[in-house]
Amino acid sequence: MVDLESEVPPLPPRYRFRDLLLGDQGWQNDDRVQVEFYVNENTFKERLKLFFIKNQRSSLRIRLFNFSLKLLSCLLYIFRVLDDPTKGNACWGCSNQNYTRIDWSPVIWVRRSLPLWGLQVTVALISLFETMLLSYLSYKGNIWEQILRIPFILEIINTVPFFITIFWPPLRNLFIPVFLNCWLAKHALENMINDLHRAIQRTQSAMFNQLLILISTLLCLIFTCICGIQHLERAGNNLSLFDSLYFCIVTFSTVGFGDVTPKIWPSKLLVVIMICVALVVLPIQFEQLAYLWMERQKSGGNYSRHRAQTEKHVVLCVSSLKIDLLMDFLNEFYAHPRLQDYYVVILCPTEMDAQVRRVLQIPMWSQRVIYLQGSALKDQDLLRAKMDNAEACFILSSRCEVDRTAADHQTILRAWAVKDFAPNRPLYVQILKPENKFHVKFADHVVCEEEFKYAMLALNCICPATSTLITLLVHTSRGQEGQQSPEQWQEMYGRCSGNEVYHIVMEESIFFAEYEGKSFTYASFHAHKKYGVCLIGARREDNKNILLNPGPRYIMNSTDTCFYINIIKEENSTFKKQEEEERTRASNSFYQGPSRLPVHSIIASMGTVAIDLHDTGCRSSSGPNLTLPADGCKGGRRPSIAPVLEVADASSVQTCDLLSDQSEDEATPSDDEESTREEYIKGYPPNSPYIGSSPTFCHLLREKVAFCCLRLDKGCRHNCHEDAKSYGFKNKLIIVSAEAVGNGLYNFIVPLRAYYRPKRELNPIVVLLDIPPDLHFLEAICWFPMVYYMVGSIDNLDDLLRCGVSFAANMVVVDKESTMSAEEDYMADAKTIVNVQTLFRLFSSLSIITELTHPANMRFMQFRAKDCYSLTLSKLEKKEREKGSNLAFMFRLPFAAGRVFSISMLDTLLYQSFVKDYMISITRLLLGLDTTPGSGFLCAMKITEDDLWIRTYGRLYQKLCSSTGDIPIGVYRTESHKLATSESQISVNVDYCEDTKETKDTFGYRNNHRNSTSSDQSDRPLLRKKSMQWARRLSRKVPKHFSKTEEKISKQRMSLCKRSERQELAELVKNRMKNLGLSTAGCEGMNDHQNMLSYILINPSPDTRLELSDIVYLIRPDPLAYVPKDPDSRKSSVGNNTGVGQDETQL
Repeated sequence: MVDLESEVPPLPPRYRFRDLLLGDQGWQNDDRVQVEFYVNENTFKERLKLFFIKNQRSSLRIRLFNFSLKLLSCLLYIFRVLDDPTKGNACWGCSNQNYTRIDWSPVIWVRRSLPLWGLQVTVALISLFETMLLSYLSYKGNIWEQILRIPFILEIINTVPFFITIFWPPLRNLFIPVFLNCWLAKHALENMINDLHRAIQRTQSAMFNQLLILISTLLCLIFTCICGIQHLERAGNNLSLFDSLYFCIVTFSTVGFGDVTPKIWPSKLLVVIMICVALVVLPIQFEQLAYLWMERQKSGGNYSRHRAQTEKHVVLCVSSLKIDLLMDFLNEFYAHPRLQDYYVVILCPTEMDAQVRRVLQIPMWSQRVIYLQGSALKDQDLLRAKMDNAEACFILSSRCEVDRTAADHQTILRAWAVKDFAPNRPLYVQILKPENKFHVKFADHVVCEEEFKYAMLALNCICPATSTLITLLVHTSRGQEGQQSPEQWQEMYGRCSGNEVYHIVMEESIFFAEYEGKSFTYASFHAHKKYGVCLIGARREDNKNILLNPGPRYIMNSTDTCFYINIIKEENSTFKKQEEEERTRASNSFYQGPSRLPVHSIIASMGTVAIDLHDTGCRSSSGPNLTLPADGCKGGRRPSIAPVLEVADASSVQTCDLLSDQSEDEATPSDDEESTREEYIKGYPPNSPYIGSSPTFCHLLREKVAFCCLRLDKGCRHNCHEDAKSYGFKNKLIIVSAEAVGNGLYNFIVPLRAYYRPKRELNPIVVLLDIPPDLHFLEAICWFPMVYYMVGSIDNLDDLLRCGVSFAANMVVVDKESTMSAEEDYMADAKTIVNVQTLFRLFSSLSIITELTHPANMRFMQFRAKDCYSLTLSKLEKKEREKGSNLAFMFRLPFAAGRVFSISMLDTLLYQSFVKDYMISITRLLLGLDTTPGSGFLCAMKITEDDLWIRTYGRLYQKLCSSTGDIPIGVYRTESHKLATSESQISVNVDYCEDTKETKDTFGYRNNHRNSTSSDQSDRPLLRKKSMQWARRLSRKVPKHFSKTEEKISKQRMSLCKRSERQELAELVKNRMKNLGLSTAGCEGMNDHQNMLSYILINPSPDTRLELSDIVYLIRPDPLAYVPKDPDSRKSSVGNNTGVGQDETQL
């Protein structure tokens, strides 16, 4: 091996110029032949051209040397002027003479010392040689083009006379205008700057070049004028160089004192010429500079490297920047205290619009936000934004594009470009279509709009207002909204909206450190009871997966990361003990025990929360239970609420009906239900419509349905049903209206068919499409039970009736892609809003969930023109917006009730992930987009009359934790409210048959409408009533010989007058159903729900009273986490995890 290695020849030396000159003695005996390749460079001229012109670095050195020579020549001229203070010299050997007229001899002859002459001759010879050489190398066949160039002419004027004086000594004192070399220096400087930027491979700023040209032109004009006037005045006033400088500055600045003026006409003529040149040249330069300045203002300039290295900044890449998008990003990004010193650099290919420009001129944002016009696909623009020094990069898609797939493709290319340019920068990407998500899988955080949108809309159908719940959780707020409102619901709703998700390591926490070694449910209940915080999840130190409510068998470790909901994070909280008197008062309440629920006083001020603590102590599992009041024990009610165990055992975990009496026998299912259950199995869907979808355990059919059977309104050889009513569904329908099928629609079906949904509670799903679906989508949904589609539109009443809207539970209206872009941005929702308003008027009992493009348009949902309460809410919204609230729209009734949703509200989820990197994971787990083994899921339960004995939210928390391990996180409350009456809601219910009831009915009707503030609302029923009275009087005067036909017509007219608008609409719907051959049996009447309002209380205090029909949001533990390995026991435990209604469990 040693001999072989010694025989290996060393690598040849690097090819260097020194090797060409000196040779390499070590390679003389080498047999190999060195071959040199030339690309048309084998001639001497080509080699010189390569060195002087083509090569960037050598050319830069040559131009730098040329620039130095020109400056040296100008300095030598100044020294010559300062060394020649006399009035002038005559010719060689002549004496000085004075003339009364112009003496031209001082202008032609000057005094030049011999050393100075030698230096000037040397500089001139070098400059002449260089000029001739460069002219020869750049010669292209036209010699006149080279000779007539202005730089060449100036070079000849300034150098050839010096060359002549070498051979003719009498001309050594001849005046030569060497000061004109300043123009040659300006020309050399411009070329030198261009070569400099070429050599370092960077594009110079056009603004810098133009500014350099302007300054150098101005300096050359002033220097030429100074030297010219000073020399010409040698024949007149004999001005010094400083006086000439003073005169030029005063003249060019248009001040003109007049104390120093030229005396002879040649100098005056030079001043006129220089002023004319300045008036022509300088305005052109200023115009170009102003144009470049305006363009730079549009493009935004550069983010300096010094700022990037000393300050922190993030880059926001968008295809088009709208004011709503910008304000959402800035408000959410700067809501966190530790981000106040960050800068935001916006990189956008379009020009900044007027609204964005006005906002960025506000001092609050002008010092923080930098707008750069450029493309993320260009490395030059990424370098301008200093992407390699950024803390993070946000890439957002343009959702207003008609072609959303093309918008995703642009986002993908931007993400690839940023990753290629700065591979170590954290990347936050927003994508629209789920099928494009796997292209940006490398990003640190990805939010797919359609995935979140459809999953949220699906959960809205079974857990009301899930969209509002998620929106409030991902928005940063201090809970100050609505605190000045006189209405209690607005105050509670606004305060609870300040709750957010935070995290902390258990051993560093005051909230949870004392629960080390305890069960998760024990820690969650006692932390809520003592501190008012809701512990919802945990994560092991050695595991990246977050577990939402891992259940009572999960034991807390000191290194676990706890995720909790609270008004503010623990690090910004202070704690204080309550007085002994309050504890005494708490112990003397009407029920005894250490589980007395405190009244928490939470004060949010300047980012700090003061929490009153109670000395509750930790109660052992064998301690006394909560006892019911005496009247609560009647009827065999439960005696008490079991305590929450520190460490759960198998007997304490119930996987069946939540909070129900387990001693009650379950109802025996019917034969039809048994046959239906046998058709369903649980498993993973065999077909996924796109790459990257998370597998979810679902209810499936044993055999897939034929494609023809998926069409709801057309029969086939397998069934003869042609409308929704004929199927005989036991549960109400869920209808989703969309323009066309998308892969995101798959995420609407999966949460509604998840394995933890009881089989008897599955609602049939009808997809109403404008465009027929493709086979790929049908292949994906054919395995799910009770999923159908129908081609139609919500514009058509017949299509709505055929798909079963008259007995549907929920109607989901998805925003159409074709209407997302409009000439006026906010008009993109016009068609959707009007169609939903029509549905709202025709089917008032239908729960309609609508998606809008712009959140500002939600004020038009369920619009009532003369509703005073809506006007009051509008004023409240404006006040909250003036206070700087990020959730000013939260008090709008449709949003508070979860009836309207905009996907742009979830943009803050991506922004918040910069500080809370776990928010996307938690949101996906809540929506069912991801299923982690051992992690819980979101569901809801309804409070009935039999459950009001629980009384408070804190006792409900204890009951859930002690029985089933569920963690409540909020309450959806519906209550009646005395709203103002509008025209469409007025109905006349008086008896017109008896005259004695007229006065009584009129008086009663007026009393019922005292609260109306509009004259139209009171005058219209009165006019209708008077017209009916007039019609009755006429009917009494009708002669008895009138025919029966006329009496029948008269009765029909009277019945038409008596009908209200709502009754007319109901009659219209029923008549249309009869014409279509649809059964009207079971069609619900027009229920008036317009005097009801709903809102959400996130993590309310433990002493919050429960009310009838409250819906409690629960995070239920994974049923499969504690299922025994025996298949029979697994089937029973999973099957018993059922509730009542829409995943609602009675207490």
